[in-house]
Amino acid sequence: MDSSRMSEETIDGIMDATYRALCEHGYAELTMQDIAAKSTKSKGTLHYHFDGKQELLEAFLEHLLERFEERTETVPGETPAERLHAFVDELLSSADDDSATAFRTAMLEIKAQSPYDEAYQERLAAFDQRLRDRIAGFVADGVAAGEFRDDVDPEATGEFLVTVFHGAQTRAAAVDRSPERTKEYVHAYIDEALCADDGGSGGANGDDTDDSAAIGEPEGSR
Repeated sequence: MDSSRMSEETIDGIMDATYRALCEHGYAELTMQDIAAKSTKSKGTLHYHFDGKQELLEAFLEHLLERFEERTETVPGETPAERLHAFVDELLSSADDDSATAFRTAMLEIKAQSPYDEAYQERLAAFDQRLRDRIAGFVADGVAAGEFRDDVDPEATGEFLVTVFHGAQTRAAAVDRSPERTKEYVHAYIDEALCADDGGSGGANGDDTDDSAAIGEPEGSR
């Protein structure tokens, strides 16, 4: 890819066109001409900057993930719990939001190819790790502040919540099921399983029977 001669406006325009063409045509049927049709640039111009569809989609995935991270770089909230709740709201945006729906559709198309494409897989793995680190950071801050229980494992909780996020996003795109109910459950999980208000007596129901839910570990994984 030769992006040195492209302005940021040109790059954004091509990425936006790729976004819309991918959502409309799907990965398998997508062509450079489809992308050009959604852009102000010709097919020849696209080929001048990108060797082909594969390279363009690799750049698009990087662009998509960067924009998502920019959107979630700063989340509101005065406490770690409030910031974690706000981050969950960003991760599980309502299906009624057209941009969120398009994001899920585009990501599902790319994810479906990642087992066969090392470049996609590497980028998605890096994004996954950044999400886990971000959530683990909020949780660690909450534990340090005494807001979350001191037996909560930030890394395991991050792993658990990112798994929930990916599942909810895929389900929303694949079978048109809004992630709204999942978001409600995650908010309840934060308040009931992570917070120290119950004196650290146990899981979401306040008992001692199973601490795995409180630390984000599925039972049987320990």
